[in-house]
Amino acid sequence: MNATDWGALAVNLAVTAAAAGAVLLATFAVALRRGLHRIVDIAWGIAFSAVAAVTWLLSAGHGDDGRRLLVAAATVVWGLRLSAHIARRSRGHGEDPRYTALLDKAPGNRTRYALRTVYLGQAALVWLISLPVQAASYSFEPLGLLAFCGIAVWALGLGFEAVGDHQLARFKADPANRGRIMDRGLWAWTRHPNYFGDSLVWWGVYLLACTAWQPALAVLVSPVLMTLLLTVGSGKRLLEKHMADRPGYAVYTARTSGFLPLPPRHAVLRHGSQPVNPPRSGSGPDGADDRAGRDPEGALGNGGARDLAAGGPECE
Repeated sequence: MNATDWGALAVNLAVTAAAAGAVLLATFAVALRRGLHRIVDIAWGIAFSAVAAVTWLLSAGHGDDGRRLLVAAATVVWGLRLSAHIARRSRGHGEDPRYTALLDKAPGNRTRYALRTVYLGQAALVWLISLPVQAASYSFEPLGLLAFCGIAVWALGLGFEAVGDHQLARFKADPANRGRIMDRGLWAWTRHPNYFGDSLVWWGVYLLACTAWQPALAVLVSPVLMTLLLTVGSGKRLLEKHMADRPGYAVYTARTSGFLPLPPRHAVLRHGSQPVNPPRSGSGPDGADDRAGRDPEGALGNGGARDLAAGGPECE
């Protein structure tokens, strides 16, 4: 028996492309009815969960049952947690300024541009990044050491992401922190603990698909693409551009790793620069530096490669 059922996998790839497209098209319809494109951020994790669920159903009899269940569960847990977190964080907010800015630049019809660039673009990324989920489900290779290493990496990533999100949510919930930079807990070790966690999640899922050199090579694009989106693509780059003029942020970036968790560096204040969180005098609800409680992304919010093709989802 072949280690991977390539024929059945090919059918699965076609069906999951349709599933991802269906989730994003349904989201597009809801967004048009509500006049709010930011809800597409919630659909990001749901679309991954849909691909994993469809793959688990279609792969029955075409792969190792333990591996099938493990990779499906890992993807669904990650995806639904992320969607629930974004839904809670978005409650009561209006449109995301990123989508407003994007559609203001639309050449021609704004609705068609949003469909093509945001929704279909995200569906394509969901399908591409989920390749390890699909490949792993069609392998007859029983679970081994590499698979358990993958789950360990996945769990570390999920924990890092969830703890980072929780720490930030608590920080933002305190009115005393309005206008201040989140530089505590995991955020003292990396400016993007949620991005780092997201990257680890997908490297862990990738290891579950490494049952032979052929599938390992075929799906390597997934964790590489996710990591690039988070580090040099629209994720980290856009967020830090948005945060660059916030008082104290330059000092925070000087002492805190941009991605990999590392001990905080000693930052020397240059002439004219401000400490990360200066005394509160002169700032308040209407102060120029009081943005953490008002802007929808918050002090450093949550994201993932949720930041894709055309600016979404989730720029932290």
